[in-house]
Amino acid sequence: MNGHRHSREKNVGFAALLNITFTVIELVGGFLTNSLAILSDALHDFGDSIVLTTSWYAERKAKRPPDSVRTFGYQRLSLFAAVFSATVLIAGSLFILSEAIPRLFNPESVNAQGMIWLAIVGIVFNAIGALRLKKGESMNEKVLSWHLLEDVFGWTVVLIGAVTILYTNNYRIDPIVTILFTFFILWGVTRNLREVYNILLQGIPAHLDMPKIEHAVMSLSGVKGMHDIHVWSLEGETDIFSGHVVVDDVLLRDTDQIKQKIKDVLTRHHIEHSTIELEREGLCSGIECAPVGCARSRVDIQ
Repeated sequence: MNGHRHSREKNVGFAALLNITFTVIELVGGFLTNSLAILSDALHDFGDSIVLTTSWYAERKAKRPPDSVRTFGYQRLSLFAAVFSATVLIAGSLFILSEAIPRLFNPESVNAQGMIWLAIVGIVFNAIGALRLKKGESMNEKVLSWHLLEDVFGWTVVLIGAVTILYTNNYRIDPIVTILFTFFILWGVTRNLREVYNILLQGIPAHLDMPKIEHAVMSLSGVKGMHDIHVWSLEGETDIFSGHVVVDDVLLRDTDQIKQKIKDVLTRHHIEHSTIELEREGLCSGIECAPVGCARSRVDIQ
């Protein structure tokens, strides 16, 4: 786990340095070319630079071990960084739209050749950062990777738009490209925010197939049922399970063995931390117990 956290920190740090460097290049190029698409993306990348730096700091803090106050540690800081990242991206996108729409009616001339060269550099820089972050598994890395992939897409559109402007002198293409790119950003970040929201509410992570996990546990010899099941994730990578498992009386003679078998099943399905309470049929201690005891093979997933 420590190796994963160290890798997350390095990935985010590398992407932050790359993005800050390119933001400076982009700001200068945007003013020189008078392109709203480039200046808008410079603003977007400036926000990304703040977000990436904040995320890098959060990843460093997330490595702190659990203590007497925060028994799960600080891994969820990574998730809060993802929320902050998405918030900045949405706010920046709305500002960009407010600037681009008036230019549809009053287009201004731009330096198409300069836009082409900046677009090529932008594609290279953001592609390198996105590929680096794409290797990560945390929710924070996924959101940040999406940021940079959006930029790859955006710069590709800018490149196409700049080539079109070069040959047609239709400067209205610049704000059109900006608006299309911005709506694409809003679509992407909204999709990622849904999963972040789910994790914050301690919902089942999207990458877990609970019916399949349930079937695997119930397939173990002597397992009769499950109830009071809770599955959630700290930050989209560390998944946690707690629940009651009803077993044959004979298995209660060696609880360590059956618990280990259940834990092995859960580990194979990406659940690294589990708390299991074993019960015999007809004896139920969970909050979801029926008045007459545990129903046979009853599974309640929350």
